[in-house]
Amino acid sequence: MSVEIRNITKLFGKQKALDNVSFQINKGELVGFLGPNGAGKSTMMKIITGYLPSDSGQIIIDNQEISSKNIEIRKNIGYLPEQNPLYTDLFVKEYLDITAGFYKLKNRKSRVDEMIDLTGLGDEQHKKIGALSKGYRQRVGLAQALIHDPSILILDEPTTGLDPNQLEEIRELIRQVGIEKTVILSSHIMQEVEAVCNRVIIIKKGQIVADGGIADVKSGSITRNQIVVAEFVSTVAEEQILSIKGVKTVRSNGNFWEIESGIEEDLRPAVFRFAAKHNLTLLTLQEKQKNLENVFQELTQK
Repeated sequence: MSVEIRNITKLFGKQKALDNVSFQINKGELVGFLGPNGAGKSTMMKIITGYLPSDSGQIIIDNQEISSKNIEIRKNIGYLPEQNPLYTDLFVKEYLDITAGFYKLKNRKSRVDEMIDLTGLGDEQHKKIGALSKGYRQRVGLAQALIHDPSILILDEPTTGLDPNQLEEIRELIRQVGIEKTVILSSHIMQEVEAVCNRVIIIKKGQIVADGGIADVKSGSITRNQIVVAEFVSTVAEEQILSIKGVKTVRSNGNFWEIESGIEEDLRPAVFRFAAKHNLTLLTLQEKQKNLENVFQELTQK
């Protein structure tokens, strides 16, 4: 089931949290939704669920518009908010049974058992939620988001507070459910998004600044600048490097340089010609491979 976001704007007083945001997510896509604190990620997620109304624009799911009154279409959504709201006085299995009751599931008991097994809560199912660690509370939240088998899963910082072993277990679980579902995942952990998602959307100050596949991000095709790593045998002045056509900024560590371009053309031939012209020996000349963190910082710190 696809999700279509059309021209969503949301104001809190005079502050514009979302500014005419539009994008579409198709069935089977596992999308990382990234941005600095206050960029509008959680607001967008709450609007998609119908929990929060927008001031303008539409959220279309299965040719129907999401609203707080449209209960039927909202049943297709599973949501794990950043602040996981659990009833800490309830036992794990009891809480999941009550959640299944909210959805009036016919296979209530078997579905609860299935979610306990899927999320690794077997040893904890008879404990009170208040006695669980942060990691197991996140598992309970994920189980309640999945219990009604939604077509769309929205996860806001789902791995906060997990240890490395728990991280990998939850990531694998998200990968599994992402095969059949549309998943929107918000996280500040760039390595997590790279490991789990096949597409990334980056938002800054309520506007989309990047949208593309993880492979496109790593290849640098989302951002136009290029970073070339060059190492010279002898000392070179910064002014000389900056004189190369297309160079925007440089950073040095001794004879080792990171040279950033301000044009779309490959900068390496120009650096090579510069070295030849000045009789400089190049020990290293290669393009620096970008990762998601590099791109995120570049797009959100401008």
